[in-house]
Amino acid sequence: MNLFDKNNRFNIANLVTFANISLGVIALYFIVKGDFFIAIILAWIAGACDIIDGKLARRYHLSTEFGVQLDSFADFLSFVVMPSFLLFYALGSGITSVFQELIVGIVFLFYIIMGLRRLVEFNLKTDAGEVAKFFEGVPTPLGAILLWVLYLTYSYALIANVYLITLLVAVVAWSLNSKLKIPHP
Repeated sequence: MNLFDKNNRFNIANLVTFANISLGVIALYFIVKGDFFIAIILAWIAGACDIIDGKLARRYHLSTEFGVQLDSFADFLSFVVMPSFLLFYALGSGITSVFQELIVGIVFLFYIIMGLRRLVEFNLKTDAGEVAKFFEGVPTPLGAILLWVLYLTYSYALIANVYLITLLVAVVAWSLNSKLKIPHP
Protein backbone atom coordinates (compact mmCIF):
# COMPACT_ATOMS: atom_id res chain seq x y z
CA MET A 1 0.00 0.00 0.00
CA ASN A 2 1.63 3.20 -1.22
CA LEU A 3 0.71 6.18 0.96
CA PHE A 4 1.72 8.56 -1.84
CA ASP A 5 -0.33 6.96 -4.61
CA LYS A 6 -3.03 9.30 -5.88
CA ASN A 7 -5.31 6.34 -6.69
CA ASN A 8 -5.01 4.81 -3.22
CA ARG A 9 -8.16 5.75 -1.25
CA PHE A 10 -6.03 5.44 1.89
CA ASN A 11 -3.18 7.69 0.77
CA ILE A 12 -1.51 9.93 3.37
CA ALA A 13 -3.78 12.93 2.70
CA ASN A 14 -6.96 10.85 2.96
CA LEU A 15 -5.71 9.15 6.13
CA VAL A 16 -5.36 12.57 7.75
CA THR A 17 -8.91 13.39 6.58
CA PHE A 18 -10.15 10.12 8.11
CA ALA A 19 -8.42 11.18 11.36
CA ASN A 20 -10.34 14.47 11.17
CA ILE A 21 -13.62 12.54 10.82
CA SER A 22 -12.70 10.26 13.73
CA LEU A 23 -11.88 13.22 15.95
CA GLY A 24 -15.24 14.82 15.10
CA VAL A 25 -17.13 11.67 16.06
CA ILE A 26 -15.18 11.28 19.29
CA ALA A 27 -15.79 14.96 20.10
CA LEU A 28 -19.55 14.38 19.71
CA TYR A 29 -19.27 11.58 22.26
CA PHE A 30 -17.61 13.92 24.77
CA ILE A 31 -20.21 16.63 24.14
CA VAL A 32 -23.01 14.21 24.94
CA LYS A 33 -21.12 13.23 28.12
CA GLY A 34 -20.87 16.92 29.02
CA ASP A 35 -17.08 17.08 28.75
CA PHE A 36 -16.87 20.17 26.54
CA PHE A 37 -13.18 20.82 27.24
CA ILE A 38 -12.03 17.52 25.69
CA ALA A 39 -14.46 18.02 22.78
CA ILE A 40 -12.95 21.44 22.08
CA ILE A 41 -9.40 20.05 22.18
CA LEU A 42 -10.42 17.32 19.72
CA ALA A 43 -12.07 19.93 17.49
CA TRP A 44 -8.87 21.99 17.35
CA ILE A 45 -6.88 18.87 16.46
CA ALA A 46 -9.47 18.10 13.75
CA GLY A 47 -8.92 21.65 12.47
CA ALA A 48 -5.18 20.99 12.26
CA CYS A 49 -5.92 17.79 10.32
CA ASP A 50 -8.05 19.81 7.89
CA ILE A 51 -5.10 22.09 7.17
CA ILE A 52 -2.58 19.26 6.97
CA ASP A 53 -4.61 17.04 4.61
CA GLY A 54 -4.91 19.83 2.04
CA LYS A 55 -1.23 20.67 2.26
CA LEU A 56 -0.29 17.00 1.85
CA ALA A 57 -2.64 16.57 -1.10
CA ARG A 58 -1.17 19.62 -2.89
CA ARG A 59 2.46 18.88 -1.97
CA TYR A 60 2.35 15.26 -3.14
CA HIS A 61 -0.16 15.72 -5.97
CA LEU A 62 -2.75 13.51 -4.26
CA SER A 63 -5.80 15.68 -5.01
CA THR A 64 -8.69 13.67 -6.42
CA GLU A 65 -12.44 14.02 -6.60
CA PHE A 66 -12.65 11.37 -3.87
CA GLY A 67 -10.41 13.47 -1.63
CA VAL A 68 -12.46 16.62 -2.27
CA GLN A 69 -15.68 14.81 -1.34
CA LEU A 70 -14.10 13.13 1.68
CA ASP A 71 -12.78 16.48 2.91
CA SER A 72 -16.27 17.97 2.70
CA PHE A 73 -17.72 15.08 4.71
CA ALA A 74 -15.03 15.72 7.34
CA ASP A 75 -15.79 19.45 7.31
CA PHE A 76 -19.50 18.77 7.71
CA LEU A 77 -18.98 16.58 10.73
CA SER A 78 -16.14 18.45 12.45
CA PHE A 79 -17.00 22.06 11.55
CA VAL A 80 -20.78 22.07 11.15
CA VAL A 81 -22.41 19.30 13.21
CA MET A 82 -19.93 19.06 16.08
CA PRO A 83 -19.71 22.80 16.95
CA SER A 84 -23.50 23.08 16.63
CA PHE A 85 -23.94 20.29 19.15
CA LEU A 86 -21.34 21.84 21.45
CA LEU A 87 -23.07 25.20 21.58
CA PHE A 88 -26.59 23.72 21.70
CA TYR A 89 -25.66 21.46 24.63
CA ALA A 90 -23.90 24.37 26.36
CA LEU A 91 -27.03 26.51 26.04
CA GLY A 92 -29.09 23.70 27.59
CA SER A 93 -28.74 25.01 31.13
CA GLY A 94 -30.10 28.40 30.05
CA ILE A 95 -33.08 27.03 28.12
CA THR A 96 -36.07 27.37 30.40
CA SER A 97 -39.04 26.18 28.34
CA VAL A 98 -40.04 23.74 25.64
CA PHE A 99 -40.86 26.71 23.37
CA GLN A 100 -37.38 28.17 23.86
CA GLU A 101 -35.80 24.78 23.19
CA LEU A 102 -37.83 24.48 19.98
CA ILE A 103 -36.77 27.93 18.73
CA VAL A 104 -33.11 27.35 19.59
CA GLY A 105 -33.24 23.87 18.04
CA ILE A 106 -34.72 25.20 14.79
CA VAL A 107 -31.95 27.81 14.51
CA PHE A 108 -29.28 25.16 15.05
CA LEU A 109 -30.89 22.93 12.42
CA PHE A 110 -30.83 25.98 10.12
CA TYR A 111 -27.09 26.33 10.83
CA ILE A 112 -26.48 22.66 9.99
CA ILE A 113 -28.49 22.88 6.75
CA MET A 114 -26.71 26.09 5.72
CA GLY A 115 -23.34 24.48 6.48
CA LEU A 116 -24.21 21.45 4.37
CA ARG A 117 -25.47 23.68 1.55
CA ARG A 118 -22.23 25.66 1.66
CA LEU A 119 -20.11 22.52 1.37
CA VAL A 120 -22.16 21.09 -1.51
CA GLU A 121 -22.03 24.41 -3.40
CA PHE A 122 -18.28 24.60 -2.78
CA ASN A 123 -17.80 21.09 -4.17
CA LEU A 124 -19.83 21.88 -7.28
CA LYS A 125 -17.61 24.90 -8.00
CA THR A 126 -14.25 23.32 -7.18
CA ASP A 127 -11.97 21.12 -9.21
CA ALA A 128 -9.61 18.69 -7.46
CA GLY A 129 -6.31 20.38 -6.62
CA GLU A 130 -7.57 23.90 -7.40
CA VAL A 131 -7.32 26.62 -4.75
CA ALA A 132 -9.10 29.96 -5.19
CA LYS A 133 -7.74 33.24 -3.80
CA PHE A 134 -11.01 33.96 -2.01
CA PHE A 135 -13.81 31.95 -0.49
CA GLU A 136 -17.29 33.18 -1.28
CA GLY A 137 -19.09 33.11 2.04
CA VAL A 138 -17.62 32.11 5.37
CA PRO A 139 -15.83 28.74 5.17
CA THR A 140 -17.16 26.10 7.56
CA PRO A 141 -13.96 25.95 9.67
CA LEU A 142 -14.28 29.71 10.27
CA GLY A 143 -17.98 29.22 11.05
CA ALA A 144 -16.94 26.61 13.63
CA ILE A 145 -14.50 29.08 15.19
CA LEU A 146 -17.27 31.69 15.37
CA LEU A 147 -19.55 29.18 17.14
CA TRP A 148 -16.68 28.38 19.51
CA VAL A 149 -16.34 32.11 20.28
CA LEU A 150 -20.08 32.22 20.97
CA TYR A 151 -19.66 29.21 23.26
CA LEU A 152 -16.94 31.07 25.18
CA THR A 153 -18.97 34.27 25.44
CA TYR A 154 -21.90 32.28 26.81
CA SER A 155 -19.80 30.09 29.12
CA TYR A 156 -18.09 33.11 30.67
CA ALA A 157 -21.42 35.02 30.88
CA LEU A 158 -20.23 37.79 28.55
CA ILE A 159 -23.50 37.18 26.71
CA ALA A 160 -25.86 35.29 28.98
CA ASN A 161 -28.99 35.66 26.88
CA VAL A 162 -29.85 32.43 25.04
CA TYR A 163 -31.91 34.31 22.44
CA LEU A 164 -29.03 36.68 21.61
CA ILE A 165 -26.61 33.78 21.20
CA THR A 166 -29.20 32.04 19.01
CA LEU A 167 -29.61 35.16 16.89
CA LEU A 168 -25.84 35.32 16.41
CA VAL A 169 -25.83 31.65 15.37
CA ALA A 170 -28.44 32.54 12.72
CA VAL A 171 -26.17 35.36 11.46
CA VAL A 172 -23.22 32.98 11.19
CA ALA A 173 -25.46 30.47 9.39
CA TRP A 174 -26.46 33.15 6.88
CA SER A 175 -22.82 34.17 6.38
CA LEU A 176 -21.86 30.63 5.30
CA ASN A 177 -23.74 31.13 2.00
CA SER A 178 -23.37 34.89 1.69
CA LYS A 179 -21.46 36.82 -0.97
CA LEU A 180 -18.78 37.84 1.56
CA LYS A 181 -15.25 37.47 0.15
CA ILE A 182 -12.93 35.74 2.62
CA PRO A 183 -9.22 35.46 1.68
CA HIS A 184 -7.96 31.89 1.35
CA PRO A 185 -5.00 31.31 3.70
